[in-house]
Amino acid sequence: MTSRRPCPPAPGPLEDYAAEFDGLFRSLAQRRGFRDYLQGLLLPRDRNKTLTGLAGAEPITGAQHREVQRLQWFLSESAWNHEQVNEQRVQLLCQDPATAPSERGVLVIDDTGDRKDGTATAHVARQYLGSVGKIDNGIVAVTSLWADERCYWPAHAVPYTPAARLAKGKRDPEFRTKPQLAVELIQAAQQAGIGFRAVVADCFYGDNPGFTDTLLAAGVPFVLALKPHKGTWAPADQAHTPTEAAAELGWHGPSRPGQWRRIIRRFRDGHTEAWWAGDAQLGGWGPNRRLRLVVATTDPARLPGHSSWYLLTNLSRPASRRAQQADLAEVVRLYGLRNWVEQGYKQVKTELGWADFQVRSDRAIRRHWTLVTCAFSFCWQAWFADHPAQPAAPDPPAVPTAARGAEATRHRGRTGRQELLARGPTGGAGLADPLDRAATLLAIVVAGAPAPAAPTAA
Repeated sequence: MTSRRPCPPAPGPLEDYAAEFDGLFRSLAQRRGFRDYLQGLLLPRDRNKTLTGLAGAEPITGAQHREVQRLQWFLSESAWNHEQVNEQRVQLLCQDPATAPSERGVLVIDDTGDRKDGTATAHVARQYLGSVGKIDNGIVAVTSLWADERCYWPAHAVPYTPAARLAKGKRDPEFRTKPQLAVELIQAAQQAGIGFRAVVADCFYGDNPGFTDTLLAAGVPFVLALKPHKGTWAPADQAHTPTEAAAELGWHGPSRPGQWRRIIRRFRDGHTEAWWAGDAQLGGWGPNRRLRLVVATTDPARLPGHSSWYLLTNLSRPASRRAQQADLAEVVRLYGLRNWVEQGYKQVKTELGWADFQVRSDRAIRRHWTLVTCAFSFCWQAWFADHPAQPAAPDPPAVPTAARGAEATRHRGRTGRQELLARGPTGGAGLADPLDRAATLLAIVVAGAPAPAAPTAA
């Protein structure tokens, strides 16, 4: 048997990471394309991560450059399996103690959309795009992300195809709603051996009965948000919305909280916030029912919209009063981890070029997304290689929040604004090497990593 031709190595620690995937690429051109594509994604952003940008060629006029065409072939035409690459990426994350999923983490389900012109690109249509907050022409991906207090990383992603793109619309056998795609992603995570305490998602999924019924039938634990004014059937003298159910918990002030229980949330910058949580009764949901409605807020009297959560969960309620308080804190902790999917979107989009692709086929789009998640995962691997002393998280961990600025989401004592600069001069003429101990690449990713654990129980 002919031995494999050696591949030009990628710079710095990227070579060791890329070598883990070499068995999935049959030719030297594929192995080289994988390294070059990742290196281009990881370069500091001064332009969009299009193929010309990844190859360092001129926009538009450089599209026919040899290096651009080589990456184009690797992404669109070359025979390699993006699903196998993603499986290998997830397996590496699961095998590394620094990033391995634990039973205290969550699987976050979400979807994200980005503008794309025209209709020739697969899955592109006029639809709601979360990134712009309105209906526009673009592409939407349903994603899953694993997260705990140590780290967070994307697990799987699939494009959503609007009914208008299919021959028979919603009756087409190929049509899948976003909740249906989300169920498939949960099953894929389970098959990949990704352990989690619960599935968490926002109100788009929590308000979908088909999604919750499927998870119930499969025995999957979940904590899902509900819209504050989601109506349900109930007798006239009972609550009909989550906000009305919260009002019946008997709040008369901190000294007379009724059924509310005080919990403490701790944040990265060291400050703490007192929240209140309680088990509410709404229709068929209740403390001792199969489904519970947990309300959490900073102010039970006013229930401010920006800091009030209405959570549907199938996690059973403990019997004792003290255990109930700890259980409410755990439910709030689990849903608080959902915010890391938003942080992850910022990083893969702002720094790694998730939406910068200029290809049209379904396969090429999925390949691009897979390579972006590989670049993201490499950043975590390189960060933990430079910071091996990662303390284990005691119970219970602190809960991050989306309402934190850049200062509040920074690792204390790990990375600061000054570390965004390169650590030394380049090794020669040409582009600066961003892979020198991965400092420049990793600072933005890890600046929003989770908070340290709380030293005592709530």
